[in-house]
Amino acid sequence: MTRHRKSLIKFPSFGCFEREHSLQIHAQKITQQQIRLYLIKKLLPHLEDRRKYHQEFASSTSFHGVHNIVQTQSKTRKVLWLLVVAGCLAIVIWQIYSRFIYYFSWPTTTTVVVQYVENVKFPAVTFCNLNRFQAHAVNNLRIIFLIWNIVSGVLQKFSMEDKYSQELNDFLLGNQKFSIKEFTRKNGFYLNSSTLLECDFFGKPCYPQDFEHVFTEYGNCFTFNYNDLPARRVSLSGRGLHLLFDVQQEKFTDEPALGYTDAGITFVIHSPKELPRFDGLGLLTPVGMHAQVSIRQLKSIIQEYPWGECKPDIKLQYHKIYSINGCLQECKARYIQDWCGCLPFILPGNGTECDLLKFYNCVYPAVYDIEIKGLCTVGTHNSTCPAPCEETDYPTTITYSSFGGEKAIKYFSAKLKKSPEYVRQNLVRIDIKYHDLSYKITQQQKALTISELLADVGGQLGLFCGASMITIIELLEYIFTNFCWICIFLLLKAPEMPQWNNPSQNQPTHKEKKKGIQEC
Repeated sequence: MTRHRKSLIKFPSFGCFEREHSLQIHAQKITQQQIRLYLIKKLLPHLEDRRKYHQEFASSTSFHGVHNIVQTQSKTRKVLWLLVVAGCLAIVIWQIYSRFIYYFSWPTTTTVVVQYVENVKFPAVTFCNLNRFQAHAVNNLRIIFLIWNIVSGVLQKFSMEDKYSQELNDFLLGNQKFSIKEFTRKNGFYLNSSTLLECDFFGKPCYPQDFEHVFTEYGNCFTFNYNDLPARRVSLSGRGLHLLFDVQQEKFTDEPALGYTDAGITFVIHSPKELPRFDGLGLLTPVGMHAQVSIRQLKSIIQEYPWGECKPDIKLQYHKIYSINGCLQECKARYIQDWCGCLPFILPGNGTECDLLKFYNCVYPAVYDIEIKGLCTVGTHNSTCPAPCEETDYPTTITYSSFGGEKAIKYFSAKLKKSPEYVRQNLVRIDIKYHDLSYKITQQQKALTISELLADVGGQLGLFCGASMITIIELLEYIFTNFCWICIFLLLKAPEMPQWNNPSQNQPTHKEKKKGIQEC
């Protein structure tokens, strides 16, 4: 009797759940039918309406030639117009494709403009004596030349021969507190009234205090117009800076074994905002010669990547403007400071100055490692130091003549109280002037801008198809409308998914069964 009663209880509960589930399925079918009816009545036009829409579009579109295909009654004319439209469309696609290929090749053109002005800025000029050190200071200390070459090796490549290694090691071990920086500043070439005999800039006298001291691979060097004063502008060609140096060969000397065999003045012309760079760019005037230097100003403007190789957002920490030379110096300074824990005084930056032992044991190998591994690269956009976006150069034309005639030699001999032979062996005259009051601008430009690309595309569409932006919008609207109709048609044709395929959604859980039993 008990078993029979339990079976009676289970049976109604199962039937109650089935009825509830059937009602849910019936409600879903009703909803689907309502959605289908809405799609058929509201969004999907009848077949005749769709045909009428296609015909109206073909007749009224601004895409030329299509209406001739639709409206003409002659089959021959239809075929001819179809061929014409298809041919023009193929030509348009080919032309547009070629223009896009050309645009994404990032082409450039170079324009050269010569601009004449009333006055032009005078550049900075850095002068160095080819004999770097005072003779009395290095007569018993010839190792100084080798030490300075190692120190300046961060600016100019220098390879030391093995025969100097032992001599250098002995000196470094016995003179650990020796400062090559202070030694060079005190015992290198100096600029005063005895070495700078004459200085004249555009008819006005200049003096040694108008020059700024700077360290280069030539030791002590001096820069004129380092601060780019507004007054130092040239308003007349053929005049500029006139200098007369006395190199004093008996007081200054160098080491011929290291390649320094000449006597005279070397100088480099550069922008006042840039550091001097002698490596491969210095001009040389030997003793007993008169150098006349004619300069021009050349501005180069390079496009940013991908058209050119410059990066307009790159900045230097210790230089006013970006230059490859300044970037290389800062790059080397960062690596040397990371590896050696100190900074060479000849490089820009803030850090503990490297002593001689650090220079020899760490800095010199680090510079060699930087060169070998290519850690500081130049040129391309993805290199450490890409090309500058704007750069000012000063191309020069230099001519030489022997310094002074007989009367001039006698005049300077009497003025300096020196022999004529001394005048010929020590005096150097340098004249630096502008060729004319103009500057040349070499500008790299985009051969095809985005506006020109759009104009080309629009011209091709208009020439071959009579199309415009309005036509493109019409075509997009037509394509979008037909796409929507196709999607609705596929939805209406899709088979119904059975509701009991997903047991997790359609089968009742234990709690639902229990709740259904209680409700029944």
